[in-house]
Amino acid sequence: MERKLTAILCADVYGYSRLMGGDEEATLVTLTAHRKIIDRLIGLHHGRFVNSAGDSVLAEFASVVEAVNCAVDIQTALKAENAKLPSERRMEFRIGVNLGDVMVEGDQIYGDGVNVAARLESLADPGGIYISETIYQQVKSKLPLGWQDLGAQQVKNIAEPVRVFRVLMEPGAAAGTVTRRIAPNYWRAGALSIAGVAVILAVAIVLVQHLSLKPQPTHASIPPPQKPALPLPNIPSIAVLPFANLSNDSQQNYFSDGLTEDLITDLSKVPGLFVVSRNSVFTYKSKPERVEQIGRELGVRYVLEGSARKAGDQVRITAQLVDATNGFHIWADHYDQPLNNIFQVQDEIRQKIVFALKVKLSPEERERFKYAPTNSMEAYDLWLRAMPFMASFTKEGEREARRLCTQATVLDPNYSSAFWCLAQTSIIDWFWGWNVDPHEVDRVFALAQQAVALDDSSPLAHMGLGDAYKIKRLLDHAIAEGEKSVALGPSCGSCYGELAEHLMCAGRLAQALELLKKALRLDPAFYHADYQFDLAVVHLKMGKRDQATDELKQVLFHQPDFTFAHAILALVYAETGKEKEARTEASKWLKLVRPMTIAEVREWTRRNYVCTDSAEWEHHLDTLQRLTTAAAQND
Repeated sequence: MERKLTAILCADVYGYSRLMGGDEEATLVTLTAHRKIIDRLIGLHHGRFVNSAGDSVLAEFASVVEAVNCAVDIQTALKAENAKLPSERRMEFRIGVNLGDVMVEGDQIYGDGVNVAARLESLADPGGIYISETIYQQVKSKLPLGWQDLGAQQVKNIAEPVRVFRVLMEPGAAAGTVTRRIAPNYWRAGALSIAGVAVILAVAIVLVQHLSLKPQPTHASIPPPQKPALPLPNIPSIAVLPFANLSNDSQQNYFSDGLTEDLITDLSKVPGLFVVSRNSVFTYKSKPERVEQIGRELGVRYVLEGSARKAGDQVRITAQLVDATNGFHIWADHYDQPLNNIFQVQDEIRQKIVFALKVKLSPEERERFKYAPTNSMEAYDLWLRAMPFMASFTKEGEREARRLCTQATVLDPNYSSAFWCLAQTSIIDWFWGWNVDPHEVDRVFALAQQAVALDDSSPLAHMGLGDAYKIKRLLDHAIAEGEKSVALGPSCGSCYGELAEHLMCAGRLAQALELLKKALRLDPAFYHADYQFDLAVVHLKMGKRDQATDELKQVLFHQPDFTFAHAILALVYAETGKEKEARTEASKWLKLVRPMTIAEVREWTRRNYVCTDSAEWEHHLDTLQRLTTAAAQND
């Protein structure tokens, strides 16, 4: 097979599934328009379009400089295009560029050179460009750009760490980072004013968008970079993929998504069955991945696929169970039923899965699956609509979820899930300080108790009651409820994560560590900054500072605005004598918590931090105040 050295550009849409879930037709229109711009720019910079799979693009360039220039021009042009669109339709690409040796087969290229570019793209910010060190060394003195060194990063399926650089395209964007900016000779000579250069750039963008260049081929698709296969659990394992919405109305996405989540939640209660959590399976929404590949990446033997069409008071649901090791269908069926029979359909699908996977249930467990959560289809519809708002973790989103679930409880005062929704959204409000009314604690606790009283078999209800006990500062009770939630939901990833936090607060670190590992294994395709942060804190409390530091850096690499990660990393640096680094992280922390003052942060900590070492946190806040004060004086 032929091999060659080439510059590879990988790009894909950030949040493509969310955009498709909001409005499929509008998303495809925007994607088509953006792709025309990208294809033209690839040709303009003498690149070769290799393929496109869904929302992704792969191209190669003989020149490293042209590859980076093309990436910059793409992001500049798309930023201008997005400015013309409503905020909900704006589509941002992430781009990774690498120089590497590749294998050539026909029009396609394969190998680690491509894989590294794909990994860089997946790490990049929306609208951003990440390049490898091999690219940086070639272009650092040739282009008028800034560079932020993000250090060596361990990426999936690549044996050695990859040193990563962020391309800084705007003047001043590199403040506080090690950068290099090279001005072209004609700028240094004063031949053009800044205004003149701006005019030329604007004209160039317009020309790029409107020049009629040779259309690029859009056939074929290279296999995506192979993720390492996760080992299969020693019990039957399954991933329930997002059910496709086949209704003519894209606004019905909430129904098919809700059906998926309900099946995942109910199957997660089955003892002797491993069920992947919803975050991971929803990363595959609207992406045409083969079930064999999904099985490898999620580490499961079986995959459930399906679709839903809701029209008035009728619903059509199809479902098929596939063996992901060979692609063979175990069974497939469809259901045309009145909407008020939806729980009966779900129960039948669950029973078929359990029977096909030879999972044994006790008579009590069989009866539990026949339980209908509500007799009101209107209340159920409101619950389904509320779920995406609950997952937003924004003040407005939680408020809307609470409004919908309040209506659901009016329609059905015995609806446990709706009461859990009210309790959970109120807990989030309390934690973030959006509602600090002292009476709120008792109200939240009453709602959580009501959810459990209405359905004592619900792992989510017990998880919520555990959180309510925690804000009442009753840590032992919180742990007890967390243990019930895990016992009732052996595949409930969030239940493991919440219990791990309770145990960490109680100083039971080894148990917390094992539970966090279980939670991460149940959600392998979704990056959990919260779980990895908790891992870092556990390792720090165990005295493993180096491991904690590496994990905190990974958190901040994926989520630079993770407030607590900056705070803890500052404390680790201070404890290890790295005063300069400690001040830098403490300053970042303070900027993120503003307009709160340190006195207000102390008050927030006293209200929310219920761990056994709360006095130690007062000392930590003293350290952070000292570091930020010292950093401000040096500035």
